[in-house]
Amino acid sequence: MIVGAGFAGYRTARTLSRLAKGRAEIVLLNPTDYFLYLPLLPQVAAGVLEPRRVTVSLSGTLPHVKLVLGESDRIDLDARQVHYTGPEGESGTLDYDRLVLAAGSVNKLLPIPGVAEHAHGFRGLPEALYLRDHVTRQVELAAATDDPGRCASRCTFVVVGAGYTGTEVAAHGQLFTDAQVARHPLRTGMRPRWMLLDIADRVLPELDERLSRTADTVLRERGVDVRMGTSVKEATHDGVLLTDGEFVDTRTLVWCVGVRPDPLVESLGLPMERGRLLVDPHLRVPGRPEVFACGDAAAVPDLEKPGSYTPMTAQHAWRQGKVCAHNVAASFGDGERRAYRHKDMGFVVDLGGVKAAANPLGVNLSGIAAGAVTRGYHLAAMPGNRVRVAADWLLDAVLPRQAVQLGLVRSWSVPLDTASPELARVPGKPGRPGSEPAKEQSGGEPARNQPGGEPARNQPGGEPARNQPGGEPARNQPAVTPPPDQPPPGLDVAPGPVKRTDRPTEGDS
Repeated sequence: MIVGAGFAGYRTARTLSRLAKGRAEIVLLNPTDYFLYLPLLPQVAAGVLEPRRVTVSLSGTLPHVKLVLGESDRIDLDARQVHYTGPEGESGTLDYDRLVLAAGSVNKLLPIPGVAEHAHGFRGLPEALYLRDHVTRQVELAAATDDPGRCASRCTFVVVGAGYTGTEVAAHGQLFTDAQVARHPLRTGMRPRWMLLDIADRVLPELDERLSRTADTVLRERGVDVRMGTSVKEATHDGVLLTDGEFVDTRTLVWCVGVRPDPLVESLGLPMERGRLLVDPHLRVPGRPEVFACGDAAAVPDLEKPGSYTPMTAQHAWRQGKVCAHNVAASFGDGERRAYRHKDMGFVVDLGGVKAAANPLGVNLSGIAAGAVTRGYHLAAMPGNRVRVAADWLLDAVLPRQAVQLGLVRSWSVPLDTASPELARVPGKPGRPGSEPAKEQSGGEPARNQPGGEPARNQPGGEPARNQPGGEPARNQPAVTPPPDQPPPGLDVAPGPVKRTDRPTEGDS
């Protein structure tokens, strides 16, 4: 039984399936039917790749693994049962002989006023789709306004966290908005402004200083406002207050300060290390020989650095998944168990266009060479969709990007404080704690025109007004009859918007 299909869970399932050769039943519990290749998610938000390019079908690539769609709610270690909730709210129970916990991680929260209400994370596909729509909308609305203050506010994008994700989001985002402005010119002398904040003293603080300098140089040359030693003190509906005292008017706050283990592991009552489940070097939970853990949810001893634990990265999760599968097989007498050891082969950071920072095998690269190595690495590491990804890269190099709002993911659908970033929130749908809209709000939506929020309905770029064709009926209200001068849609009448007399005059009411 494997809980989670991230880098660790997917690799465990694939390797164990090859080792078992049909001699064991392998069950994979996951909220979605795909494995998400997270490193390429910033390219989805920037319109370089289509969403399905970074998703790999679980049933299509794991033919000998039984996929169960659902989220684990509770694990009964004594009864050896996993209780879960399915995608339509149904409850289920799965028995196991061996359990692999690879639940992954969620957005890391900090006790900063207003952040949970106004910021959005970047851990799942819904969040990337929302950010792409939101950024596109802000640029289009900024181009349509005559107010310079409002234009500057809409075209200011604040990214907090200068690690892998935040650096790539800011780098790709600046290119994306510059390309949009070429088609939707702003007021004279104005251009989109991306800010990258972090309390660390340099970009990519976890990497080699030479990679950090390369990334910092590319960002600044591109126009990104990089501010180290600075973070957000408070987020409000008008913008963000920085720790240096400056207030920045913005409608966008992207939270990339790091991750925390999935809350599921905390409920087990087992020894923890900074929120992660303690395991031995063989990825087995002490005192529970039938339970294994790997990936971001596990605190795995780093044998190369005694006294420390491996960091929460995709590289470690991918490698741990393979070792975990061999050790599960060894627990049944098939092969010898292995201790997890690793050796860094280098790092790659995609900065958009032909720019990147990389140090494969310790050789520091930048520019086009680093870009080629970075994309080659991603193609080799992806377990599927390689041709489609390469084709999208080629098309992006020769054709302009399609900057349109699909409107598939709304602001309230991707809250920062959620235990399920891989799923867009659905009002009224039961789920795990932390996955529902606030009960006191209609659908749990943030106030309009707050950072990360949506424009008011009936405004440019917003949702259709409720009670209009294509919109939802107002909650707890009877259906509205169209005015006498506008016949209802029928077989011979094309649907059209209902005429309103209460339409506001300002675009940001």
